Amino acid sequence: MLRIISNGCSVVQLVSEKDLIVREEACRVGLLFGGFTGSYHALRILAGSVAGLSVLALDDSNRRRTLALYLLARLAQCAYNSAKSKNKFHLWGSHLRHGDSLLFALACAQVMYAFVMRPESLPKSYQDFIQKTGPVARPVYKAVRDCCRGSPVDVASLSVFLSTRREPKSLKLEEFPSIIPCSIIHPDRKSCLAQDAIAASNTFRKTFPLYFSLTFVPFVVLRLQKVLPFPGVGFLFMDAPVRTCWHALTGAVRSTTFLSAFVGIFQGVICLHRKVATKDHKLVYWFAGGISALSILLEKKARRGELALYVLPRAGDSLWYILVNRHLLPDIKNAEVTLFCACMGGIMYYLEHEPDTMAPLLRGLIRRFLASRISNPGPISSRSASYTYLQTLDAMKKPKLHENKESEVSVSETYNLESIPGL
Repeated sequence: MLRIISNGCSVVQLVSEKDLIVREEACRVGLLFGGFTGSYHALRILAGSVAGLSVLALDDSNRRRTLALYLLARLAQCAYNSAKSKNKFHLWGSHLRHGDSLLFALACAQVMYAFVMRPESLPKSYQDFIQKTGPVARPVYKAVRDCCRGSPVDVASLSVFLSTRREPKSLKLEEFPSIIPCSIIHPDRKSCLAQDAIAASNTFRKTFPLYFSLTFVPFVVLRLQKVLPFPGVGFLFMDAPVRTCWHALTGAVRSTTFLSAFVGIFQGVICLHRKVATKDHKLVYWFAGGISALSILLEKKARRGELALYVLPRAGDSLWYILVNRHLLPDIKNAEVTLFCACMGGIMYYLEHEPDTMAPLLRGLIRRFLASRISNPGPISSRSASYTYLQTLDAMKKPKLHENKESEVSVSETYNLESIPGL
């Protein structure tokens, strides 16, 4: 059996003239050039994977895993865009007008579930941002988490928290409640609708300066770069600050309204569940995150996909942690390094062969770091110094040759007898 396989894999057996109508030498030359070309492109892909080992410079495995999942999301975006452009693959929901919103909703559902039930699966900075943006205190989240798990609630910490409110009330706190009521979630107000509205307005007030700075600075930089280079249009420069500030203001208001609506809807779903149910369940917070993500419809269409791809790695990181913690996935050492290298190889492949499938920001960022001319040939000025020197010499010689030709023409005209009238 092994002898038959070895004979079948023999190059002589494959290209010999005994069973083929082509010459053996032609087949060997074809294998030479085909193998060289294929190996060259394969090595270029492998170069990206090998270069990805530089991620080991980060000693924190959580940061490496976050970067690997971010690249995985971008690689999936490239692969899907490539397949869709060739009519080879079509994901359900992508043909819909709001397919990007669906992806954002799924990612937010996982993130909000993790924040409430498994906060250790999210980065500390991410937890702090959600906590500061939302209206519910940490002791209440801990009580909700213990309640859903059937663990005893820390009544002492809840009592201390309630005593610091503006209107402390004597509530009957149980060690094993079936559900944490709204009177503990928002003890300052009895009305859930008023609480939702105030939560949304407070979020707007806290996050508007951040969004305005993030929107205003890029608008100013890009607008100045577009207006200043054009001479003779001074009135555009005078009008640009007004338009820039207006667009930055409207963009910041739109983004802040989206986030405020997210917080208000999430709070409203939680309160609504307590109006119709008598027992809490952890999946309620997963669905609440997905429903509140519908506020992304307030954002511009162009930003929805980017926001979805921003939240998706966080959701994947959290899901990975939970599945490993529950022993549903094996805990492989340095698995994030392998994933990062594989994704980097794929990203470099699409950068070279199908750059249009990549996000412009990612494509420009990689090219800037690599100083690469892959799929983006540089100008003539980027050639070597010797080439420039030779071009300069040629330019210096050309005027002399031109002068010699003019002198020859003038001499020929001087001694041309046919040019003399009458001869």
